[in-house]
Amino acid sequence: MNFEPQKQLALTAAEKGARILQSRFGKISRIRKKAAQEIVTEADTESEKEIIAVIRNNFPEHGILSEECGLTTGSSEYRWIIDPLDGTVNFAHQVPIFCISIALSFKGAVVLGVVLNPLTGELFSAVSGEGAQLNGLPIQVSSNASVSESLLVTGFPYNVNAIFDPVITRYSTCLKTAQGIRRLGSAALDLCYAACGRFEGFWEQNLKPWDTAAGALIAAEAGGRVTTFSHQPYALDQIEILATNGHIHQEMIELLRI
Repeated sequence: MNFEPQKQLALTAAEKGARILQSRFGKISRIRKKAAQEIVTEADTESEKEIIAVIRNNFPEHGILSEECGLTTGSSEYRWIIDPLDGTVNFAHQVPIFCISIALSFKGAVVLGVVLNPLTGELFSAVSGEGAQLNGLPIQVSSNASVSESLLVTGFPYNVNAIFDPVITRYSTCLKTAQGIRRLGSAALDLCYAACGRFEGFWEQNLKPWDTAAGALIAAEAGGRVTTFSHQPYALDQIEILATNGHIHQEMIELLRI
């Protein structure tokens, strides 16, 4: 199928959302807590409103799942999956590591993904079966073949205190084995950085579909492997995600086993 019209729409929507985030960066006046460690700002809601408006104006029959507005069903088998600001805590603290993530699923399978960092201008994209790109140029995962030579990235879920022991056990095991571990605070960017070879592997748990939908497709289309911790096929309703360059995947599976 040809998803070029949908891709161009996603790029337009991401760019409009990005302009809002750019204008709001360092100028946030209201921060609301959704949970103990989870916040939302007016930048989240304004970016989401703009992105949804672009989609609604062009594809009113499509369903939409977005972080702040939740699920709106449509009359077609297409569904947009939107995170208008992935990395809200970073954004609120003026740390320039955040992005917009927009994905499109068809009959339950993600077929298109776009991730845009508004401050750096880095635009990651992928269409199912067509490979992945960074600012229009093809990207691929790294060729490192062992965790000891790999730079990994992870994140801690908002409910980390409730599952502290397994989270820290996995982190400790990987830290002892890998060349290093980073925590950036944006799962979508973590996946994209694995896709272009900056990281060899990423793992996290208790993420939401809007955190991973676009990035997981981009990583897979760049030649990576994306599964659960137990090596089951990754789906958006899974609570665990492991994305690697493929070469270290089995070793990472062993390290994450507890």
